[in-house]
Amino acid sequence: MSNIINADNGVASGVPGLKYSADATGIIQFQNNGTNSFTLNTSLAVGVGSTPSFGTTGQVLTSNGTSAAPNWGSAIVSGTSVILTNQTTVDFTSLPSWIKRITVMFSGVSTNSTSTRRIQIGSGSTATTGYSCAYGYATTGTGSATSTSGFDIINGSAAEVMSGHMVLTNLSGNLWVSSTVVTALGGTAGLYYSAGSITLGGVLDRVRLTTANGTDTYDAGSVNILYE
Repeated sequence: MSNIINADNGVASGVPGLKYSADATGIIQFQNNGTNSFTLNTSLAVGVGSTPSFGTTGQVLTSNGTSAAPNWGSAIVSGTSVILTNQTTVDFTSLPSWIKRITVMFSGVSTNSTSTRRIQIGSGSTATTGYSCAYGYATTGTGSATSTSGFDIINGSAAEVMSGHMVLTNLSGNLWVSSTVVTALGGTAGLYYSAGSITLGGVLDRVRLTTANGTDTYDAGSVNILYE
């Protein structure tokens, strides 16, 4: 290998006019004849003799911004599944700012009454207005309704057991759109659907499962989220 730079006392030998300076954070500044310069952040570089990390199968390399080294992580991150016993709301909070898609998953979910099931999102706090949502069902007949208070899913009776998912996608900026397909077995059994959008006042950091009246409780099943 040719043109290896040996440096001593701030002067790089073998390259006339090339000098360098370093600080305690691992930043090295090179300067050529006092005009051209470039910076090397050694904390982001793989040092001589060190073993690079290639992650594990299925992981992706994620940037942590300009001041920190990238790291390997899962392409899709799972939240913590919540078993529903007697909750009026279930919150998934402190979500990372880089999220572009969230999948809310339901399995065997039921409530103790008939208030419409609702997903809300937010930035800093849960948004309770500003939604543009339409939802409906196909059972022995069909029906539809609209909502400005959340991404709603019809609830025909307390006996219904809901399974399926809602997908929330970041279209641009703080604009999010939703699409939902779930099945309901027991009670008014059928296929339920919903879609809508909302522009948040800031970067999304939370998802909430609740009901339209805010008092009916979720008494069976489980809910979780995936985000990417």
